[in-house]
Amino acid sequence: MSFDRAANRGMVRLAGMAAIALLPPAAGCAQDAPAQPNIHPPSQIVTTATGEATLIPDRGIITFAVEERASTAAAAGAQNARLQAAVISALRAKGVAPEHISTSGYSVSPDEQYPKGERKLVGYIARNSVVVDVQKLDLVGALIDAALGAGANSIGGLQYYSTSFEAVRRSALESAVVKARADAEVMARAAGGSLGAPLEIAANNTGIPRAMVLQQVVATGRAMSAGVETPVSVGEQKVTVMVTTRWVFVATR
Repeated sequence: MSFDRAANRGMVRLAGMAAIALLPPAAGCAQDAPAQPNIHPPSQIVTTATGEATLIPDRGIITFAVEERASTAAAAGAQNARLQAAVISALRAKGVAPEHISTSGYSVSPDEQYPKGERKLVGYIARNSVVVDVQKLDLVGALIDAALGAGANSIGGLQYYSTSFEAVRRSALESAVVKARADAEVMARAAGGSLGAPLEIAANNTGIPRAMVLQQVVATGRAMSAGVETPVSVGEQKVTVMVTTRWVFVATR
């Protein structure tokens, strides 16, 4: 019995030694794991440049409105309808196609006054607005005069735009990229190396032309009374695009 107990105690000690002996190889496996490579980003050159191109508008948008007052809503609406129909007919007579005339707003509302701080209903106001997409800018003056002569009493403004805008913008974009690359090449040579592949090219449309608004109601009235067409000058617009570029710098070995 004592021998068996002694043997059992020896087996326990041997088992403990075996368990301990297995630990170093496991730790050694962790030490033998491959090291992560040390990756360095490439040297870079960053440049910013601006490109410009000239835009000449070839289309226009005009908003004509007729506003009429009457003692009743029905009367104001009827008078407004008669005058706006005359305005549209006058525009059609100048060559504007039906699909280029669209109603942009219509309303009939109370005409209220507040004498001595008290509300007083004096009638109703009917307002009807139409938008004209002008396909030929040399007709702008004649269309303004025709509409005012037919009964339009408000012009929301004239906005110019160009059907070649995207082509002009891309021309400015190309110019900006060419300038940015040329600057980067100069910088690379000055630093004793050469220019590598582009890493990033980002554009920012900083100079998109805003709509040019023409307010000529008073001048038009004088021009019509003198028998002279309303003068309209289109002019030019600039499209400006800015780009930021990043390039790989290749050092000379």
